[in-house]
This record gives sequence, structure tokens and C-alpha cells, in this order.
Amino acid sequence: MFGMEHITPFIAYIVALGIAAVIPGPGVAALVGQALGGNRRTSFVFLAGIALGDVVYLTVAVVGLAAVAQTFASAFMLIKLLGGAYLIYMALKFWFSDTGLSRVKAAKEQSDTAAFMSGFAITLGNPKTIVFYLALLPTVMDLNAVGIAEWAVLAVLTVLVLFVVLAPYVLLASKARAMMTQPKALRRLNRVAATAIGGAGAILVSEVAMSALRRT
Repeated sequence: MFGMEHITPFIAYIVALGIAAVIPGPGVAALVGQALGGNRRTSFVFLAGIALGDVVYLTVAVVGLAAVAQTFASAFMLIKLLGGAYLIYMALKFWFSDTGLSRVKAAKEQSDTAAFMSGFAITLGNPKTIVFYLALLPTVMDLNAVGIAEWAVLAVLTVLVLFVVLAPYVLLASKARAMMTQPKALRRLNRVAATAIGGAGAILVSEVAMSALRRT
């Protein structure tokens, strides 16, 4: 059984993660753009990808694999680049989309796998996420005392907190989408979504480019 002294760090983790998650960043922008331009189910799949990325960084922090993360930095860069490129592709698709009902319906039929991987990639490349797990988390919890059971609890809490904090973004954006029925309004909404998604994708691609330039 967990005593109060064991529960307190988990409460601190929930509060810290909730605050970090609610602060707008590339992930939130892309999620809102996804919800504005696509359907609610695909948006939650995108959110699940974001949550998995957080669990990956949580695991890296708990196991103390910062050196390993550096070793696989090139793989992370490739994932980030592909994720950014896909977000830019989706942004262009929404920007130039016809606002007829058939086109809107087709735009909503985005692959769940693609949405999931986009959410995952944007989290792996999100500086806010990296700073939280590799720099701030050790100040909230004693990671040396985290075993498999504690990690499992943290992983579940991570997913729950992210869904609780970020789901309202999806629901509000989806509601705004549902209220737009006129072609002109849909066109504007598509371009708002395109701007949010494309901006997030551009951030990922620019970060990869800057990393490549620093290495040369």
C-alpha cells in the first residue's frame, strides 16, 4: 500500500504535468488544428500519439537513458522531420480544400495511423516536453526511487492527465467546426486549421534544420 509520503510525489507530478500540458505550444496548436480540420475521433487518436510521446520521455527520464537518447538523436530527428513534413502536407490539404460537403467529408477521413504518428512525432520534437521530463521532472520526484510499479503508475497518470487537460481543446474546436455550415465560413475555418497545423509542422522542420546546421 502507498502511504501519504508515497502519494505526495505523484500528486506533485500530476499538478506539474497538468500545468505544463495546458501551456500552449506546438503540440496544442497542432491538436487544435487537427480538431478544426478533421473529425473528433482522429483528433483523439492524434492526442493518443502525443500521450505516447510523453510516456517515452518519462521512461527515458526514469531509466536514466539520457546518453542513449543522445545516441538515437538521429532517429529522433528523422521522426521529427517526417512528422513535420506530414503536418505541412495536411496544412496544405486543408488550405486548398474545397468547402463542398463531399470534400469536407473526404478531408475528415485521415488515416488514424498517420494522425497517431503525427502526434507522437510532434511530442518527440517538442522542446517543452523535453525540458519537462529531462530537466524539471527530477525536481518533482526522486527518480532513483521509481521502480517498475511506480513507473507504471506514472505512465497511466501521464495519459490520464494529458487527456483530461487537452480533451477540452479537441471538444471546443470540434464544436466550432460543427457550427460552421456556410462554405465561406468553412473555408476560413480550414485555413485557421491549416495555419495551426502548418505552423507546428514548420517548427519541427526548422528545429531539424537548425540541429543539422549546428552539426556541420
